[in-house]
Amino acid sequence: QVQLVESGGGSVQAGGSLRLSCVAAGYTGSMGWFRQAPGKEREGVAAISPRGASTYADSVKGRFTISQDNAKNTMYLQMVSLKPDDTAMYYCAARGFRRDIWLPLSISAYNYWGQGTQVTVSS
Repeated sequence: QVQLVESGGGSVQAGGSLRLSCVAAGYTGSMGWFRQAPGKEREGVAAISPRGASTYADSVKGRFTISQDNAKNTMYLQMVSLKPDDTAMYYCAARGFRRDIWLPLSISAYNYWGQGTQVTVSS
């Protein structure tokens, strides 16, 4: 069992920045950030492999940066140049101990989920 705890969400104006954190006690495998806006499906935002290889959704490339600190079992999502369209609940996800092919931005690629942290961007 992998427990995930997110933090760092909040309300900012367009153009602002936020950094989300996700603590994954005892886990250093593949992880990802997803988001879900009201009335929309959950979508992959960014993902990172244990070796640090990152994947981004086209909508956030150049604005969001995913990183990890294995010593702290913590994953981060640095978000800059935020837009109102970035408003959503952001979820941290951990792949778990699986052997199937990893699709970094696919919801089905992850076994464990955090409770979410709200990001609201006003225009």
